[in-house]
Amino acid sequence: MQTIQNHQSKIIIYGQRLISGIILGLLIFGVFLGVISAPATALDYERESLIGVDFSGKDLRDAEFTKANLRQGNLSHADLRGVSFFAANLEEANLEGANLSGATLDLARFNRANLTNAILEGAFAANARFAGAIITGADFTDVLMRSDIEAQLCKIAEGTNPTTGRDTRETLFCP
Repeated sequence: MQTIQNHQSKIIIYGQRLISGIILGLLIFGVFLGVISAPATALDYERESLIGVDFSGKDLRDAEFTKANLRQGNLSHADLRGVSFFAANLEEANLEGANLSGATLDLARFNRANLTNAILEGAFAANARFAGAIITGADFTDVLMRSDIEAQLCKIAEGTNPTTGRDTRETLFCP
């Protein structure tokens, strides 16, 4: 009787090891084929020199560009939702049609940047600079910014955002 129980125990242990091996093999094979992959993480470009880099049309959601130099970069039509451009240099950058919803833009420099038809809804831009920026059709709905910067932008605000249908002057609460 004890011999039968020992034999059954060995069969059970062997079966468990076989099943574990099969599962492990399937996981390894799935990773090899790309069926199973590690979760994606946001890109980190903090303090990077990215002068003239082309990110046009890219999905860069939640990426980190804190203190990065993106001068003359092309970010047109990029998905930049939730991105941090804290203290970044975006002078003369092309952000035409980019979605910057919920982005952190505090202390960023958008001097002479092209923000035509960009969506900045809900962005934090308390101390951002926009001297000479093109904002035709840009949507500034619920953007937190200083009143003097808002007044500066109202002097040049015009157009309607083709995606949101909102008038630039109205989103800036221009008189």
